[in-house]
Amino acid sequence: MTKITKSFFKVNQPYQIFNANCQMGLQTLQDSSIDCIITDPPYFIDGMGSEWDDESLQSKAKKCGVVGGLPIGMKFDRMQGVRLQEFMNPIAKELFRVLKPGGFCIVFSQARLYHRMAISFDEAGFEIRDMLAWKYEGQAKAFSQSHFIKKDKSLSDVEKEMLLQELEGMKTPQLKPQIEPMVLAQKPRIGTFVENWREYKLGLMNTKESLDGKFPGNVMEVSKQTRKKDSEDKIEHLTPKPIKLISHLIRLFTKEKQIILDPFLGSGSHALAALQEERKFIGFEIEKKYFELAQKRIEKFYKEGLPNVQSYE
Repeated sequence: MTKITKSFFKVNQPYQIFNANCQMGLQTLQDSSIDCIITDPPYFIDGMGSEWDDESLQSKAKKCGVVGGLPIGMKFDRMQGVRLQEFMNPIAKELFRVLKPGGFCIVFSQARLYHRMAISFDEAGFEIRDMLAWKYEGQAKAFSQSHFIKKDKSLSDVEKEMLLQELEGMKTPQLKPQIEPMVLAQKPRIGTFVENWREYKLGLMNTKESLDGKFPGNVMEVSKQTRKKDSEDKIEHLTPKPIKLISHLIRLFTKEKQIILDPFLGSGSHALAALQEERKFIGFEIEKKYFELAQKRIEKFYKEGLPNVQSYE
């Protein structure tokens, strides 16, 4: 991993990314040095931290049929939320420290884990301003119990048939996913909105920015379209986010030349969105594979720009 020190950070550079654990990397940032944070923490709770192993997580996802962190059949584990909050608590405190007063912190989560994410940031000192929702067209993952009924040797054929008829159309409690929630947290401003703005140029949102020509809303509909499998630009990442969505958030809550931070860089989509919108960017990524992918994508951006279809991850 990259060894980083405070001297590495130069605000005159358009971007700086590091192959480093964010829990250590954030400690090298100065107090109140970041204008905005937009991040997508890992959804897989097991293996986060210093022992993070992407190959292991990919394997777990395939073996248990996990979709966006939700196992097939909704094998509910309450402790998953507890572990998420324990993981995020110290990170949320560091993010609070490095963010400027009035600055916004936008954190992606899952519907069933959102409350734990929000609590972490609330307890760190942030004001939870809203729950934002990325709206997209997902795939239904609920499934029936027909297979289990047919295999049940304790039931007679007649009982099986009656039960199959009774449970026709009944499936596991997994509604078709159409939103992904985001915590909209804000570091408390100093003084009034105007006073904070005059000092930091933060704390207010740009209502001229819109996805649909209307006043910006907390439900943001952006296609989940991704590149074809045989495309050379295909991004192999568990939870890619559309650049179009991240660009919208950046324009909504920041001004040009301000600094965007993503402590979970992933494949670099947030970096590309920030650079496209003429913001500066700092990112940390613990997994070398993704760090190198992000680095490659940023270098390609400077040579060729972004694809025409801005909704790609």
